[in-house]
Amino acid sequence: MTRRLLESFGVATMCATVMALLVNAVPVGGQSPDTTVWGHPNLEGIWLDVYSTPFERSREFGDRELATAEERAARDQARMGSQGRNVRGGDGRVDVAGAYNAVYTSAKPAGPRTSLVVDPSDGRLPALTAEAQGRNELRREWTLMLLRNTETCQSGAAGCRGGEYGSPSPRRFDVTPFYNTGRMNRHDGPEDQSSGDRCMSGRTPDFNGFRRIVQGADSIAMGYDTGQGQGFQRVINMSGSHPPSQVRLRHGDSRGRWEGDTLVVETTNFSPKWPFRGAGENLRLVERYTRVDEDTLSYEATVEDSTVWTAPWTIRQELKRQSDEENRIYYEPRCHEGNYGLPALLVGRRVDEEAFVNGTGPNPFSMDTATCVQGL
Repeated sequence: MTRRLLESFGVATMCATVMALLVNAVPVGGQSPDTTVWGHPNLEGIWLDVYSTPFERSREFGDRELATAEERAARDQARMGSQGRNVRGGDGRVDVAGAYNAVYTSAKPAGPRTSLVVDPSDGRLPALTAEAQGRNELRREWTLMLLRNTETCQSGAAGCRGGEYGSPSPRRFDVTPFYNTGRMNRHDGPEDQSSGDRCMSGRTPDFNGFRRIVQGADSIAMGYDTGQGQGFQRVINMSGSHPPSQVRLRHGDSRGRWEGDTLVVETTNFSPKWPFRGAGENLRLVERYTRVDEDTLSYEATVEDSTVWTAPWTIRQELKRQSDEENRIYYEPRCHEGNYGLPALLVGRRVDEEAFVNGTGPNPFSMDTATCVQGL
């Protein structure tokens, strides 16, 4: 009971801190556009990378960091003409057929750079370690085991590459040998669902959504709006040390310092349950924010985990200021509000199981709900 009370108090304190900073996000007396009242560089505002840039560089570009105008136009054309963005259903369900594809989402224009990754110089992530490859293989083998009895494997579809078709595996009810964050072909409980299904896909670092920065005397709050209402908040302490290694947090523990006009944030103590590209408890993230001009913020992040990659790697973005007035609402995650997706997935599988027992439906394990190819 004591532990639960302490945990609840800690969460409530952090939320109160974030909300206090966000609610009071107004210019303070003595604060100029360039510095805060405390004399720190002013990074406050809502910032967004307004361009679409490939995370890794296509090998055809080699070490070339910038794209030509023609190449950017070609990327825009390919994205706008892609299946799922402008193509809707032809069976009369126009509004439903496009409900979860890109028909209803905006698209950023192609950016000038060929990749977000700038180090290594080829714009590609370093090689995975043998340890990381082994973990990936374990996940892949588990996924294929659950797909074994589906049409996906029977037809040799790409989703079953490396697997084989056969009767349902006796291991299908075993406890997952890793903490699951992806969608797999089982719905026995919330832990079988992807983090997105569970409204918990927000990750640190985040390179896609916009962030709202609010500064205080000895802490900085960053509210992220990303995904389908799956945003999150971070509090960056400008003093103190990281907690002991046994303390693990979903978004890690962030400690900031000023190096001239640059805000440097080091984040460690990540939870292994919420990995970023496979990196979790050994992840070390160093971010650098530098105000370039009134509407531009330079952002650089170096990611390091020697158990996942053979070397550190760095991404770079140029963030642009967004309107405070047009984005004045929604400072909290919204996915959980009225989220029918997760319970519907679980209820739907119970209905399938009942139909199978009654002889009115197929074996649920012959139905691919991971890659969306239905079985027999």
